[in-house]
Amino acid sequence: MTLKELGIGESARIKTVGGDGALRQHFLDMGVIPKAEVTVVKFAPMGDPMELQLHGYELTLRLDDAAQIEVEPIQKRSRNHEGPKELSKTAHPGLGEEGKYHVKGEEDPLPAGEMLTYALVGNQNCGKTTLFNQLTGSNQHVGNFPGVTVDRKDGAIKGYPNTQITDLPGIYSMSPYSSEEIVSRNFVLDNAPKAIINIVDATNIERNLYLTMQLLEMDIPMVIALNMMDEVTGNSGSIDVNKMEGLLGVPVVPISAAKNEGVDELVRHAVHIAKYKERPGRQDFCDEKDFGGAVHRCIHAVCHLIEDHAKNAGIPLRFAATKLIEGDSIILKQLHLDKNETETLEHLIIQMEKERGLDRSAAIADMRFTFIEKVCESTVVKPKESKERLRSQKIDKILTGKYTAIPCFIAIMLAVFYLTFNVIGAGFQDLLALGIEWITDITDKALAAAGVNEVLHSLVIDGIFAGVGSVLSFLPIIVTLFFFLSLMEDSGYIARVAFFMDKLLRKIGLSGRSIVPMLIGFGCTVPAVMATRTLPSERDRRMTILLTPFMSCSAKLPIYAFFISAFFPGKGGFIMAGLYFLGIMIGIIDAILYRKVLFKGDAVPFVMELPNYRMPGIKNVGQLLWEKAKDFLQKAFTVILIATLCIWFLQSFDVHFNLVSDSKNSMLAALSGVLVPLFKPLGLGDWRICTALISGFMAKESVVSSLQILFGTSVSTAISSLSAASLLVFSLLYTPCVAAIASIKRELGVKWAAGVVVWQCVIAWVAAFIVRLIGMI
Repeated sequence: MTLKELGIGESARIKTVGGDGALRQHFLDMGVIPKAEVTVVKFAPMGDPMELQLHGYELTLRLDDAAQIEVEPIQKRSRNHEGPKELSKTAHPGLGEEGKYHVKGEEDPLPAGEMLTYALVGNQNCGKTTLFNQLTGSNQHVGNFPGVTVDRKDGAIKGYPNTQITDLPGIYSMSPYSSEEIVSRNFVLDNAPKAIINIVDATNIERNLYLTMQLLEMDIPMVIALNMMDEVTGNSGSIDVNKMEGLLGVPVVPISAAKNEGVDELVRHAVHIAKYKERPGRQDFCDEKDFGGAVHRCIHAVCHLIEDHAKNAGIPLRFAATKLIEGDSIILKQLHLDKNETETLEHLIIQMEKERGLDRSAAIADMRFTFIEKVCESTVVKPKESKERLRSQKIDKILTGKYTAIPCFIAIMLAVFYLTFNVIGAGFQDLLALGIEWITDITDKALAAAGVNEVLHSLVIDGIFAGVGSVLSFLPIIVTLFFFLSLMEDSGYIARVAFFMDKLLRKIGLSGRSIVPMLIGFGCTVPAVMATRTLPSERDRRMTILLTPFMSCSAKLPIYAFFISAFFPGKGGFIMAGLYFLGIMIGIIDAILYRKVLFKGDAVPFVMELPNYRMPGIKNVGQLLWEKAKDFLQKAFTVILIATLCIWFLQSFDVHFNLVSDSKNSMLAALSGVLVPLFKPLGLGDWRICTALISGFMAKESVVSSLQILFGTSVSTAISSLSAASLLVFSLLYTPCVAAIASIKRELGVKWAAGVVVWQCVIAWVAAFIVRLIGMI
């Protein structure tokens, strides 16, 4: 019997896990191991994937992958994950000064003034970003990890200027499955931080401690931050922190990052262990009494075999040994074992597999989870179901229900668009537009009264105020859209969207994980492209990157709003929804084409956790909105300002640099006239429109500022409603801005980036031409 055959509410014990390579290792790292007990929680609305409960947490799995896992049904699970009934009442110790972690007679502190560097490591959805913000405040900067394009955030801990903490990507293990895991592992191994701050979700502790055990094997000073302890205690649960410290051999500090509770104590511990180089007190988690001690003997034998090689390669011995047993080819290559040593290694592993009755990868994963179970059974008390879990189950009955999931998703997105473009965003936009108009009028009168030169007057009013001012008025719409997107992401809803959209996306060759970058694409293509780095498959990553430009980004909102207010007043919500829907539909058609031509094969398996619903943090949402607003304002006063000034100059002077009274005699008219024949079939044979679209390559917001400069208030009389509709469709689909193209180039290379520019323009022209043909019928 396979896992696929279980029904909702039925439980089973895993017998064997099929598959091979990095994917199978990922299953094992996620806890899908022989002898593990699982219960089917639910199926996605379309019947696939399924949600399982194992090791005290929930995991999603496709039916095709579940069919490779052999199980035996059980009536009742043997573990209830409740832990001990009573815990010790001793207070949590302060620092190592009492000798708890630091022996006074063996002091060897770092030299005074040396930089204390930290790696912040944890699972996804464990509150890592919140903790990083609490630790650094605004004292942080964003860059890239060397050699790759995965974002890194660095910052100094508040109050400790001689520190630097690096926020590593959220990962589940140190196995080389995704680019995030490789980056995190390489950072810890190659950059050798002075200490690790391992953030652990205390409400999902068994899942999180798996990564902790791998970090302990790296033999670097470490402190564990037990996050969300307020939720644990709020559900009548508790954790014996002192006992857990003794079992793991490192300081364990209970915190609530969202409420900034316990963070000060965490910082004091982190500074102390880094300064005094206090390495983990324990790395050996294999018990010689477990299952005859086969895994214990194998690990220790391999340690002796590779000890000198690991030292020469600069790889922690215990980490190297367990990774070699798992079959990690990257570590094997770095150790440079000779033929005899490689054969000896293989003999040791085969003997272990024979004695243990499990294959090598499963045996190591089982060893870790066995130890984790012992730790949790003796230190963790938690209710069967937390209030957050019960709340999530009630919400999921509607938001992921069989008949309600997709209608709810459509309704939520329509509500977001309506509130953004018709109510909240539009209301603030009108107020800001009035303010800009008032300032423009005052400035215009002041310049006229001062008798300022005609050219300079035109530059300020017709160039800067008309161009940049018109774009600034759309700031409220962009901030409002990002506000709703951040609420969806922080609450845990976007993970659900990935869950129930997986089967649909698989039809076009993608997994449900690809929905996350695509939804981010509605905000901005640049972070959407960057978000594809979380996808474990290179095929899926490339395909998703090529599809994100079809998700209409927020920078195009000023274009839509401008033409809707001029040609289709009162129909904003309907037309906006139609444009977004059209972009999605053409993206789907394009994806089917990509699958048949460029990316043949199937999408990677869908394995992910569904976190409990949580109230989004006001501080995190506010910080995101400020960053987006700041980014928009910086762009408005740099790229858009430059583009505006260039267009004003080119449309104000002729080729002899004489001021022209009619812009059709300007340099700009001559340059843009080359493209007029190409756009004439679309009903856009006006050189001013061609100019505006060209400026949109610098920044999409520049289209509106260019139109304002070139047309003034006469755009509604210069083109017809049908031409405006054609222009809207072309703007929806043509090439992304230069920043987005640059991000695509970073990820895929020059050829792919150039291909995106050409391909998007071709699709935009064809779609706009079809719209015109339909309108002329």
